[in-house]
Amino acid sequence: MNRISKWFKVDFLQGPIIRSLVIFAIPIFISSVFQQMYNMVDTMIVGNYLGDEALAAMGACSSISDLMVGFCLGVGSGMAVVTARSFGAGERNLLKKSVAMTMVLGTLVTLVISTCGGLFLRKLLELLNTPSEIIDQSYSYISTIVAGTLVMLAYNLSAGMLRAIGNSIMPLVFLIVSSLLNIGLDIVFISELHMGVRGAAIATVISQGISALLCIVYIWKKAPMLVPSREHFKFDKELCGELLGQGISMGLMGSIVSCGSVILQSGINGFGTLIIAGHMAARKMHSVCMMFMGTMSMACSTFVSQNKGAGNRDRILRVINYMYVYDVATAILITVSLSFLARPLVQMITGSTEEILLNNACRYLYVAGPFYAVLGVLLQTRSALQGIGEKLLPIVSSVIEMVGKVIFTIVFIPRFGYEAVIWCEPLIWCAMTAQLLVSYYRNPFVRGVEKR
Repeated sequence: MNRISKWFKVDFLQGPIIRSLVIFAIPIFISSVFQQMYNMVDTMIVGNYLGDEALAAMGACSSISDLMVGFCLGVGSGMAVVTARSFGAGERNLLKKSVAMTMVLGTLVTLVISTCGGLFLRKLLELLNTPSEIIDQSYSYISTIVAGTLVMLAYNLSAGMLRAIGNSIMPLVFLIVSSLLNIGLDIVFISELHMGVRGAAIATVISQGISALLCIVYIWKKAPMLVPSREHFKFDKELCGELLGQGISMGLMGSIVSCGSVILQSGINGFGTLIIAGHMAARKMHSVCMMFMGTMSMACSTFVSQNKGAGNRDRILRVINYMYVYDVATAILITVSLSFLARPLVQMITGSTEEILLNNACRYLYVAGPFYAVLGVLLQTRSALQGIGEKLLPIVSSVIEMVGKVIFTIVFIPRFGYEAVIWCEPLIWCAMTAQLLVSYYRNPFVRGVEKR
């Protein structure tokens, strides 16, 4: 396993850009595949064993779940940007200090999230117009997910640290173990122990906890440069400010987007269980399509962060241009594939034969397909800005998305129904991408006029 890990450990600071990026991205992509796989398995087992109503119960709180996952992933990725920058600059002592402060701040963030979630979840489900016949199931699912926030953030922080030093293979190995365990536990808890949708949530938390533990043990034994000593836990105001600024900004970015999705979900929940279930299935497929761009976005963020620390401006500009070409080509392949595969895949995921469910889910995917080129450019540009050190501008793009979803929920969904839900995100992606591209090309570092 050590040999495989070394082969996938790349040097972003010199040598061929595309080769390094691809080698680094392959494990991240496979990680995304397994993550989506066990998300899909959750949905398939619930849909096939428990029926459309249970599937709708998961769908009704999916935006809240996405909010939690998005925030934890954002905080982990954001703090890893600071770690990667320290690694790129060759500052090993600062690297260990950043890991120590990340552990402390991550724990505090988790406590705040878990406390707030425990107090307000039920009320939030009621505000989202969750149908009365499924609200108890929705609450049992999402409350369990929120209770597992600590293990979710622990894995994302640990995996982010390993990727920050160029090791993307070991987070993949641990995620594969977690995914296989999750599938097995799903089957046991739902089909054998009859625990309902709560069983799916418990399976997710247990499997993520195992992957977090494996990640931490590996860092302790095999990545000593990431293991801080007691002196590294000494409070450093400037470093804490940078970690919190980068971590919270990326966490808020995901949360603000998810807040918009939560508001949008309130409009979707008013359409009934079949539309909710179909939308959830379409969103699962959307997540699969999105991972092709999201994977390269994560690799791009590490690449930019390390090269920013080393002062390699030319390599940063070149990698972004390569990524834009990749995004357009990938979007074309996704659009063509969806035209043939959308309906059978949605039917397989849901186990449903209801035409309303299938037609609306497919329509969602058909419209989104061509816009994945825009989404890819959005993700790459945002990752570049974050890697360079921008904290505010990526949040502005998230605010644009949230405001757009609020407007669609209030103005367009009551008038045009689910068709407005379908067109909501693609149109908002266009506005966000325009803002990010202007910000990127005006950035002093990108323009080569940054003051030293």
